Amino acid sequence: MPPVNIDQQFSCSDPCCFFCTMNEPNPSLRRSKLIQCFKEMPLRNDQEHVLALSGLWNIAMKHPNNPEFPSLGVFECMGRLIQRAIKDKKWLLSNQNIYIPYYAAHVIGSYTMNKAQFAEKAAKSGAVSPLMELLRGKITWVEKRVAVRALGHIASHDRTFEAVASHHEREVVELAMEIACNCAKEVYEEFVRVKESMRLKYHCNLLTRGLGGLEIENRKAEEWASQLQCWSLYLLNCFACRERSLSLICDKVFLKKLCGMWGGLVNPTSPAGIGLIKTLCETKIGRQSLSGLEDVIEAICNVARSSAEWQMMSIDCLLLLLKDPESRCKVIDTAVLFLVDLVELGCKEGRPKVGQKITQVLLQDYHKIKYGKLRLKSEKAKKVLEEIWDLKVDRKRREKLMSEDEIRERKLLVRKLKKQGNLCFWSGDMEKAVVKYSQALYLCPLKRRKERIVLHSNRAQCRLLMRDPESAISDTTRALCLSSAVSPHGKSLWRRSQAYDMKGLARESLMDCLMFVKGRIKSEKTKRGRIPYYAARMINKQMNATWIFASSRLRSCNKGEEKVGETDTDDEVDNMMMNINSSQSESINVEPLVEKRWRRRKPQMVGRSRKELRRHYQIGSSAHVKKDKNLESSLNVLNHGIGCGLED
Repeated sequence: MPPVNIDQQFSCSDPCCFFCTMNEPNPSLRRSKLIQCFKEMPLRNDQEHVLALSGLWNIAMKHPNNPEFPSLGVFECMGRLIQRAIKDKKWLLSNQNIYIPYYAAHVIGSYTMNKAQFAEKAAKSGAVSPLMELLRGKITWVEKRVAVRALGHIASHDRTFEAVASHHEREVVELAMEIACNCAKEVYEEFVRVKESMRLKYHCNLLTRGLGGLEIENRKAEEWASQLQCWSLYLLNCFACRERSLSLICDKVFLKKLCGMWGGLVNPTSPAGIGLIKTLCETKIGRQSLSGLEDVIEAICNVARSSAEWQMMSIDCLLLLLKDPESRCKVIDTAVLFLVDLVELGCKEGRPKVGQKITQVLLQDYHKIKYGKLRLKSEKAKKVLEEIWDLKVDRKRREKLMSEDEIRERKLLVRKLKKQGNLCFWSGDMEKAVVKYSQALYLCPLKRRKERIVLHSNRAQCRLLMRDPESAISDTTRALCLSSAVSPHGKSLWRRSQAYDMKGLARESLMDCLMFVKGRIKSEKTKRGRIPYYAARMINKQMNATWIFASSRLRSCNKGEEKVGETDTDDEVDNMMMNINSSQSESINVEPLVEKRWRRRKPQMVGRSRKELRRHYQIGSSAHVKKDKNLESSLNVLNHGIGCGLED
């Protein structure tokens, strides 16, 4: 429904008309009329209730800190309207009253968002109980969305947390966990996959505000499903940060699912599942539960090495686990294999020397490990710690003692080794190229950051062709840590995106690819800011893979559901309104700009003819040229060879 302009003039004789009351010029008379209006609104059958609530919703969203309506009884009015909607189905389905519970819960949530005193008034007015009814699914997922939002805001204030937890703690936590895990499936099956003509009309109107068709509906449904999940996690976080119901929240199955709740691109500022995991890591029970789940630790490590908004949260989670002696012994063997790539990370999100803090935590008991007093489960983890010690301690000492002549000789040798590595790459000997780049990295002075970025990135390219994505991710991450946070190394972002794609980590691949495109658009060298075709393809692929309804659609396809009139709930309101037809919905794809033609650097002619090189490395060509069978799989990794040009 379109927003309501409350200044609009109405000609009516109703003394309790909301719009007439809002236009009352006398402040004291206006106040008394509003009090009376809020008292009588839940008792009356008025077709203008929906317009009045829509107007209230607009005011609450624009001015959530204005004390006028909260002081005049708006919370009690909204709570009573919700209760009436739940108890009186006939009234709910008459006129346009079906909209009322949604707007009423939204008004409560908006006013309790910032002010603790407003939340306290809402709790004292009995608003929690009707919100709980909506959270239980007494109407539909649309009302559930605004109910969990309102309850989360009320529970976020210390003065009103107990109003939610005192009588409903276990139920609220269990319902929030269930919603977080199943909301995407619920929205998909009850709205997205339903035929356009059979969708609940008021859902369509609320989603689009009366403007837009099927495309807008689907896009907003995706956004609302994501918000429903994020607000459920926010409500759970209110309990976790007070160390309440941790035994319920720390369920192993839920924690594993939690890692995949990333909020999506529509909610970039939401802490998502990582935010709740961080809160759990700040508690002893949470650390004990998380440290025993290797899959969860690995998922956190992957986010810590990505371009996601939650990278620092993931790093903080790992550091909290590593600082606790009880959880450290369980996670260090896994965590060190990932964090080793971040030890040279500089300033991040205003926090200086992040890599140095990581190094200190990893090496805090290195001497005990080195001299045998403390043993790690993995020999590989021990070698990685030795590598960190050599890089951050021994090597710095050695380079401080070097003379200028020795440093100059090393620079020349590094250039020579890099050129040899490039020649090996273009001749097709990837293993030898990796050896040359590794030798150059070992000799390259630590202060030569730009040189080391190129060496790491080139070595990552070789490892991509060798189908070793884990090593490629390691090299590209190190290159990105050495590069500027404001302007990260573009080729490394693209190569890491490809490596994550090889490992099936769509979320991490997508975030890196988006960062690569963002940097390319900002670059002065790139004309007109066009998005390369290969990057557009990758974004499209990963957007489909990370689509919030992807798993629900796959289940629907596997079941081959084409039955009409079936629902997964016996919800009374749904049955009274209509039988839902099911159909399969297509995902929403991104359609970026496409570069008109491929551009490539010409490979150096080393030991082979140009014809042979073109056959082995079909770089930047859209033509279908017959490939060498031995290199076919490697070329597939690179999406037709894009991004495989080395840097000098």
